[in-house]
Amino acid sequence: MAAKGRGSASWSVGAIVALMAVSVLLLHADYAQAVTYTVGDSGVWTFNAVGWPKGKNFRAGDVLVFNYNPSMHNVVKVDSGSYNSCKTPAGARTYTSGKDRITLSRGQNFFICNFPNHCESNMKIAVTAV
Repeated sequence: MAAKGRGSASWSVGAIVALMAVSVLLLHADYAQAVTYTVGDSGVWTFNAVGWPKGKNFRAGDVLVFNYNPSMHNVVKVDSGSYNSCKTPAGARTYTSGKDRITLSRGQNFFICNFPNHCESNMKIAVTAV
């Protein structure tokens, strides 16, 4: 009977473990795909949007699409204080295309429309991405 070296037995186990790891990563990749969400119950960024995120599970890398008439609205990425006060801080990123695509970062993401009285009319959303 020929003796097996330690290397040949561990290589077989190592190859199996590596193959299993690759399989798990490939399966996980399907679940890790970013999801695109169109903001607003009617597919339009408008007043009273504040409740739109409720019940949705957002992940970092997901994309929010804001559709709106740029002569009437915009989208401004703000922090929590600006979200609550409806005040746009200096240097805030403002989107004005009417078809904005914004990728969510991990954690809290806040967006408002800063046209006069729009944020105060709940044209704002807070989204938490895990």
